[in-house]
Amino acid sequence: MDTLFHMNATRPPGHPGYPRPQGAYPGPRAGYPGPQAGYRAPPPGYGSAGPVRFAVQHQPVYNQPGRPAGVPWMPAPAPPAGCPPGLEYLTQIDQVLIHQQVELLEVLVGFETSNKYEIKNRLGQRIYFAVEDTDFCTRNCCGSNRPFTMKILDLMGREVITLYRPLGCTSCCCPCCLQKIEICAPPGVPVGYVTQTWHPCLPKFTVQNEKRQDVLRITGPCLVCSCCADVDFEIKSLNEETVVGRISKQWTGVVREAFTDADNFGIQFPLDLDVKMKAVMIGACFLIDFMFFESGRGQHQRAGVW
Repeated sequence: MDTLFHMNATRPPGHPGYPRPQGAYPGPRAGYPGPQAGYRAPPPGYGSAGPVRFAVQHQPVYNQPGRPAGVPWMPAPAPPAGCPPGLEYLTQIDQVLIHQQVELLEVLVGFETSNKYEIKNRLGQRIYFAVEDTDFCTRNCCGSNRPFTMKILDLMGREVITLYRPLGCTSCCCPCCLQKIEICAPPGVPVGYVTQTWHPCLPKFTVQNEKRQDVLRITGPCLVCSCCADVDFEIKSLNEETVVGRISKQWTGVVREAFTDADNFGIQFPLDLDVKMKAVMIGACFLIDFMFFESGRGQHQRAGVW
């Protein structure tokens, strides 16, 4: 009060004076609700969902559910001119490794589940993550012959490649409705096709560009059996005189081969191969996997085109 009296005594002429201080600050209102009963604390590393009504999209997906933590992703290179978005990773590699996940439910119960794959470079760095998009009835009624859509995602969780496999015949006795797969990058934009070529003994395929022009051939062995050894499908020129790469089904051991249908593949192609054709080679690998190495419920692995 003495300070206020002194301030008012020394105020300039005509000044109305300083107001008196307010009373004590009121405490919080009575009955303020506390945390709701049964509220669980968020898991470690949980982030905010962002502003209301604004979905958080394309955040980095460092690890997929069910996979070991700490698997590194390949750093994204600068995309060259004319490269479809998401395919810039393929411009710097000449080898791709595809590892299928082991589904525990499928091993224990026997029901076919959606396949999931990790796609890596030769250093073991993840490039993409592939997820099969099919329903329960299609997987368990059609088995390995089922039509499917395969979505291939990048580091940010964006769908950069989509594979479409329609329902087709798996026997060389019916050459009018053989196997094929369409590769789109980005989704909805075809970049190539892989179609089965009829042959009485050998599994053969023709690789086509987006204009359905023949570009390469793929030829497999007469006996497609992965018994203690890799199975190689050679990628050849159109005249089949030059081998430019290969798709290899890798032997994964007795236990894994006997009790699961989780397969490992390696794809080798020239470093300077068109990036769209590299994506088509990935699609060819998935078609070969489902045709010869995907043993569904009650089915056995095929030993050839028969």
